[in-house]
Amino acid sequence: MVKNFQDILDMAKNKERKIVSVAAAHDKGVLKAVKQAKDEGIIKPILVGDKNKIELLAREIEFDLEDIRILDVEGDKEISREATKLVSSGQADILMKGLVGTSTILSQALDREIGIRGDGIISQVAAFDLKTYPKMLFVTDPAMNIAPTLEQKEGIIKNAVLLTKALNIENPKVAALAAVEDINDKMQATLDARDLQKSCEAGNIPGCTVSGPLALDNAISLESAKLKDIPGEVAGQADILLVPDIEAGNILYKSLTFLAGADSAGIIIGTSAPMVLTSRADDHKAKFNSIALAVLLADSLNK
Repeated sequence: MVKNFQDILDMAKNKERKIVSVAAAHDKGVLKAVKQAKDEGIIKPILVGDKNKIELLAREIEFDLEDIRILDVEGDKEISREATKLVSSGQADILMKGLVGTSTILSQALDREIGIRGDGIISQVAAFDLKTYPKMLFVTDPAMNIAPTLEQKEGIIKNAVLLTKALNIENPKVAALAAVEDINDKMQATLDARDLQKSCEAGNIPGCTVSGPLALDNAISLESAKLKDIPGEVAGQADILLVPDIEAGNILYKSLTFLAGADSAGIIIGTSAPMVLTSRADDHKAKFNSIALAVLLADSLNK
């Protein structure tokens, strides 16, 4: 079982190197993550952006660019477009956001002409390595879908299961979170959670076990689940936490990162190729972890 990001890196090292197209690579934190991933032998980067700035920053971090392809492009939209085209044309396996706005790169990634739009819903999955939890914990969707419908939540779960499958996590346990573990007609999250569990039991969400509604403590604490007499294999030992909306996901993501000190990663799933799309506040370690995660997903999608 994958327990931490070192396990993920070890798995990535056993895969063929993936080509990563980096949009607006003129950012020190991004370049440090890319350099580390290249040095670890898991990627070959293509750097798109201001060539002079890229070379200057590379010298500062002792990143040898001699065998690195650099596309000198100006303007955030143009940079994002060229980086995306490298992926959609098959020249790269992964698209990575650098020093460019999320909306700018997403507009190109989802462009119907040159983008990497998939067939279903697009969502983010965040992965966490916590000292207080015995295995990797995945949170979805903390960044893309504002107030997903029941149908969209099914798609979000399926995206997360794709990622856990790439990590050899069989039949992940999915907790559909709400504020309480009881059904309340005035709380839509509890109704959706109930229906998601029923949908999974009917075979509509394959490859996982969904339970809900579960409050956060009941999802990740066996002691709490036992005290409240909550049955099922998900209670107290979830692999995936499905949040009810973007506010809950964003707060949980940042709480785990900044208060709990968790190592983290985040990638976009549902596109035809993985996207590394981290926050500007994320350090280079989170960006590196995200690259390693994307390598494993890309390898799984290509099989």
